[in-house]
Order: sequence, then structure tokens, then C-alpha cells
Amino acid sequence: MAIIGMLTWWYTTGWKLRALRLREKIAATMDYFSIDLLLKTLFAPFRQISAGRVDGPIGVKAQAFFDRLISRMIGAIMRTIMIIAGVITILVHGLIGIVSLVLWAFTPLLPLIGLGLFLIGWVPWKI
Repeated sequence: MAIIGMLTWWYTTGWKLRALRLREKIAATMDYFSIDLLLKTLFAPFRQISAGRVDGPIGVKAQAFFDRLISRMIGAIMRTIMIIAGVITILVHGLIGIVSLVLWAFTPLLPLIGLGLFLIGWVPWKI
């Protein structure tokens, strides 16, 4: 009866909990990288406190314009790198999670496979 109870939990509640853990891990990774926020602020200035309006001669205005332009380009490059890293990390977490869910189904069979290999005399170091 205990084996049936364990298998029932393994293939119903246990599998659901494993899938929920995968979803939470992916959600935490998405929150960590904040891809949606990075996309919204893709061309915002990068760590520039004073990106406002500048008064003065045309040379000062041109210098402020190019400072903001360079800051925005650096910001776009950095945010693009972070978006790519975040997407790759999320994909890796998803693939590992899917493989984990598939292996979860076969884990209770491993003792039976081991017993069968033992009975036929298979030895792992004599390949």
C-alpha cells in the first residue's frame, strides 16, 4: 500500500509541485533580469544624472547633446547585452526544467532497471 501511495503522489502531486517549482524559477529569473523594463528603457541615458535641458551657447548645447547621445548608445548596448543574457538564461532554465520533468517520470523505475541489470550480470566497468 505504501508503494501505491508513493507512486500516486509521485505522478500527481509531486509532478505538479515540480512543475510549479520550474515556473517559479523561470518567473524569478525573469524578475531578476527585468527584460520588460529593459525593453521599455532601451534608449534611456545610461547612469546620467543630468540629462535635462542645457542653456548656454551653441557649443555647450552641442556638447550636452553628444554627451546624451553617447550615454544613450552605451545604455542601449548594455541593456541589449542584459536582454540577451536574460533570454539565454531563461531558455536554459526552461530546457533543464523540461528535462527534469521528463526524468521525474522515469525515476521510480530506476530500482527495477538496476535489479534487472543485476540479475542479468551486467557490470558497469566491463563494457
